[in-house]
Amino acid sequence: MKRVFSGIQPTGIPHLGNYLGAIESWVRLQDEYGSVLYSIVDLHSITVPQDPALLRQSTLDMTAALLACGINPEKSILFQQSQVSEHTQLSWILACMVRLPRLQHLHQWKAKTAKQNHEGTAGLLTYPVLQAADVLLYKSTHVPVGEDQVQHMELVRDLAQSFNKKYGEFFPVPESILTSMKKVKSLRDPSVKMSKSDPDKLATVRITDSPEVIVQKFRKAVTDFTSEVTYDPAGRGGVSNMVAIHAAVTGLSVEEVVRGSRGVDTARYKLVVADAVIEKFAPIKSEIERLQMDKEHLEKVLQVGSAKAKELAYPVCQEVKKLVGFL
Repeated sequence: MKRVFSGIQPTGIPHLGNYLGAIESWVRLQDEYGSVLYSIVDLHSITVPQDPALLRQSTLDMTAALLACGINPEKSILFQQSQVSEHTQLSWILACMVRLPRLQHLHQWKAKTAKQNHEGTAGLLTYPVLQAADVLLYKSTHVPVGEDQVQHMELVRDLAQSFNKKYGEFFPVPESILTSMKKVKSLRDPSVKMSKSDPDKLATVRITDSPEVIVQKFRKAVTDFTSEVTYDPAGRGGVSNMVAIHAAVTGLSVEEVVRGSRGVDTARYKLVVADAVIEKFAPIKSEIERLQMDKEHLEKVLQVGSAKAKELAYPVCQEVKKLVGFL
């Protein structure tokens, strides 16, 4: 049976990059696969310091956002990772099968510890193993990923194969589903991806930003001194980011967007893209705000989803324990 698994950290309200890079494809995959699980991965979130009250609220806000974007609990299992204890149990077993240098050579570990004077926590080092456990716990066959997660998927596949080699064929070796949208770049620095942690508040567009704020952010977006709208990611990163965003939110191809923008200078074009983003997010923003008023409903969605996930995870984890020799 084909099964999709993916997770997203509870960072509150998603931004444009989250939506185009992951959530939009999640909605589509609900109709393409018979079994789909989406997890709000709060265990991963504590690899950096968290305020407990803010984490609880961010989990509910992310739930509201996913539902508003089109994640349907009748078509997929939407759940809170920490409420299914089998994730951490399997993670420990897998952690005992991976060598330390393998984790230390992962790009994200090196990048993040470089920012922290090489003093990352054990949780930060081993979170790719927890990612592997997230996927394998449900015997997932397909995982939607962005380009920056390809290396971690190699670890997932290697751990599945290593476990199977040692204990017999048990885990499917999952395949990556690469999202069609490349990384959405920062509006202020098109050399880096859009990020919620960007200190420049004009760099990142959130789904719930007001139309006025979205216009301001796009007006201030970095482009260049050539007025023509063209698509050249290597030579014109800022303008190309505008074109890519415009194409993604309208469903048009890059070629169609460029062709339709002839005669429009880049200053005006940025406002055209802003209007397209506002139109795309208006109904989603309204639905998020409605759902945020119903905390009880959001908690119920997570409780029901976590119970469904637990039903799938428990027997797999029990079988793993038998294979390893715990039972």
